[in-house]
Amino acid sequence: MSARLMIVDDDPLVRSGLRLLVGGDPGLDVVAEAGNGRDALDAHAADPVDLVLMDLRMPVMDGIDATAAFKAGANPPAVIVLTTFDADDYVVRALAVGADGFLLKDTPPAEIVAAIGRVLGGEPALSPSVTAALIKQVVDGRRIDPQGNGVADKARAAVDALTERELEVAVCLARGESNAGIAAELYMSVATVKAHISRIFHKLDASNRVQVAIAMRDAGRV
Repeated sequence: MSARLMIVDDDPLVRSGLRLLVGGDPGLDVVAEAGNGRDALDAHAADPVDLVLMDLRMPVMDGIDATAAFKAGANPPAVIVLTTFDADDYVVRALAVGADGFLLKDTPPAEIVAAIGRVLGGEPALSPSVTAALIKQVVDGRRIDPQGNGVADKARAAVDALTERELEVAVCLARGESNAGIAAELYMSVATVKAHISRIFHKLDASNRVQVAIAMRDAGRV
């Protein structure tokens, strides 16, 4: 059964190009398009999709607010945000509200299709050239929370709740390793890795791997 995709971009030419790009893969089926976040949410409510390719700068509702709304709802789709700039603050904010990854708009077509497959399989889709910079920006901006409490202290308390095995997996996640890579390094099955990741997400109140990496860095574990 093909995965159901939605393309959200305010440029019709971009939507057409992405439709042609991913529509040629037999495992992917573009079933909806939208020109802004509000229309995307309405379309998903009427006919749910598995994954959204989300532009960031759009009228009516931008990609950040739409991503946050998707992730706050029941049965949220995976979201890959798209951007033109590799240090765009919009991307940092999108990851912070739960986006499953991001790609630069000049990413080669084959890599976009591969990234969609990884996200649908529970893996991240983060452009390697900007991942480290994005994490640094988020960490730097989170050193002190709005109440004046140390973020590092909160992160250490959360990380300390992990079991020894969960901590080992979390360190691998923070290094950007795939599920298969973690399984090979720690001598466990991929299914066991996924189970550990689920518990790590819960204990760290994280919705994606970047947020785990941020917590681990805040706690001084990587």
